[in-house]
Amino acid sequence: MTALSPHPDRLLPSDSAAREVARRLYDDVRAAPILSPHGHVDARVLLDDEPFPDPAALFITPDHYVTRLLHAHGVPLDRLGVGVPPEERDGRAIWRLLCEHWDAFLGTPVRFWLESELAEVFGIGEQPSAESADRVYDELQARLAEPAFRPRALFERFNIEVLATTDDPADDLAAHLALREDPGFSGRVLPTFRADRYMSPDAPGWAPALAALAEASGIDTGTYAGLLDALRSRRAFFTAAGGTATDTGVLSAETTPLSDTEAERIHLGALSGEVTPAEASAYRSNLLYRFAELSVDDGLVMQLHAGVHRNTHRPTFDRFGPDTGHDLPAVGGYTLPLAPLLRDFGTAPGFHLVLFTVDESLFSREIAPLAGFYPSVYAGAPWWFLDSPAAIARYRGSITDAAGFGKTSGFIDDTRAFCSIPARHDMSRRADAAFLASLVTTHQLSEDDALAVARRLVDGQPRGVFKL
Repeated sequence: MTALSPHPDRLLPSDSAAREVARRLYDDVRAAPILSPHGHVDARVLLDDEPFPDPAALFITPDHYVTRLLHAHGVPLDRLGVGVPPEERDGRAIWRLLCEHWDAFLGTPVRFWLESELAEVFGIGEQPSAESADRVYDELQARLAEPAFRPRALFERFNIEVLATTDDPADDLAAHLALREDPGFSGRVLPTFRADRYMSPDAPGWAPALAALAEASGIDTGTYAGLLDALRSRRAFFTAAGGTATDTGVLSAETTPLSDTEAERIHLGALSGEVTPAEASAYRSNLLYRFAELSVDDGLVMQLHAGVHRNTHRPTFDRFGPDTGHDLPAVGGYTLPLAPLLRDFGTAPGFHLVLFTVDESLFSREIAPLAGFYPSVYAGAPWWFLDSPAAIARYRGSITDAAGFGKTSGFIDDTRAFCSIPARHDMSRRADAAFLASLVTTHQLSEDDALAVARRLVDGQPRGVFKL
């Protein structure tokens, strides 16, 4: 049997002097409450508090970090349970596929997260492999049957203080509201307003989305003015339900505003099936500008994820839908595209704009300089393809020179895999301890200052930036 035993000093510096400093910094923050201001866990998981069905449903099928790399190694997505009704999935067979391809994750953050989850959350002492797959599966299945491994018990054990979800403006937020009123649940589960599907009048689902929004808000969305009124109304509903932020994912961060007349013309044309690609692009850019305008008015934090080609493999999208591993980085930018938005709102009191990227060259070239001038702009944590220890270190090196630590967002786990939340935050805390230790041992920071920063990164930054 090959033991599964994550090293206590993993990700800390190899130099002994720096490692000792990093240990002290990490030990101080390792047990701090988790503030998770951006993620994709379904709030109903915590409301219903049902046992997780099986290890595959917990670790594999919902996590596109896992499924996309297995797919890259030749495992079809449907064999991993993607797009397959739950009652038709074979959890044991799916688990065996992960174990057979365990070495495909060597050196990746996914391997770090999975090892941390298995060893530290579930007490698994045996390394997954083709030979051990059934034994590990049975041990996990036994754990999942215990009350201590139900969602709410794990939420408390993980020491999660705040968990943000991602939600459509038409969502009734019933699970969030029920959790707020539940005397047996002490955590905060906050909705996040994501209005992406209303931005593309050339998309097949745009008109049905408008209809759903109209039904939820009671406001006619057949006009552009009505759409804005409906979005404004639903933003207020999300705020009343505890929401503090919005989230927007776009290919281009262009924010050129249109006149109301021109926006109305495009809106009505699109409803009648007459919209050109150029008009659709102009409409998206205008709405991105208007989202900032709305945030200035109502105080919701604006998160912006730009520069991603969504659903790049059409056959996979047609069969399995979005968020199934085939979104890929694009070349993008922020400085020029955001110029109209920042001209009008960049110094607006109370406006918070958190910029994320999957092109890490933007950290030093654009995001850090923007955050180093505009009071509203914050450098979002390394996200998606960059949420690895090495990229976190490069992010700190890129951002700190121009913007310091105080204009960063705090860690973003961005996960659908509930049990990976503590592992992801632990990885960030270790990586930040290593970076801060390097500054201490090169006499750029005192250890007291480094300790204050380490505490701020896990608490003060996310709490302040996301208005928690």
